[in-house]
Amino acid sequence: MTEKKFNRIFNLFILIGMITLAVVINALKMSEPEADILKLAIVTLGAVMGVFCSVLSANGLIWNFLFGVVNVSICAYTNYDSGNIGQFLLHMLYFLPMQFVGIWQWKKRGAGKGETPEVRRLKGWQWALVAGGVLVGIAAVYALLWWIDVRRLGPGVPVEHGKIALDATVMVLNIAGQILLSLAFADSWFIWNLVNVFSIALWVNRAVAFGAGSYAPVMIAKYCFYLLNSLNGLRIWLKLGRKSSKMRG
Repeated sequence: MTEKKFNRIFNLFILIGMITLAVVINALKMSEPEADILKLAIVTLGAVMGVFCSVLSANGLIWNFLFGVVNVSICAYTNYDSGNIGQFLLHMLYFLPMQFVGIWQWKKRGAGKGETPEVRRLKGWQWALVAGGVLVGIAAVYALLWWIDVRRLGPGVPVEHGKIALDATVMVLNIAGQILLSLAFADSWFIWNLVNVFSIALWVNRAVAFGAGSYAPVMIAKYCFYLLNSLNGLRIWLKLGRKSSKMRG
């Protein structure tokens, strides 16, 4: 099987699988008396747009950022409604404007009209900076979200440190991944794999411990498909990085 054919089949599997699973989950949830049909439909649309965005970005296609605008907007609403304050702020104040930054940066690196951007790799010292920044960022965001939860819940109400830790980790890894992706670093896909693993854990935590609403299974399914796609994205971008290195070298 050729590389092009494999990618086409894999992409169809991700897209069709996500849409099918979302429809099945919604069909089951809509039969529940407390189901909010409009909310389910909105969140499902965001999940599907997010998968399109993820598949296009894994293949190095600049159109991913347009789907990203819709996905990010709906994700902001979903996280606000579920109490994931860090994720809400992340999507509204960072991810939404970064979609337009990504279009600008990728065009500067030759993306567009079916062409992929010129891909780079992080050097050792750059990885050290990224790792250090991520660890410091997680600690800082954890402290901030802890303070927000204490103020929001009031005195005497226990704070869920596990949820806050997951929220902070996902938030900071998302920031790092988006910066590296916008600058066309293949190493961003190592970060995206971590993002998806921790996002699955975050939504499982919300579904089990906090009752995050009837759309939690849709979010878990979305990030499972994201994880499969990010593994393939890592493979594709490492290959693009080698190709770019030969062209430069």
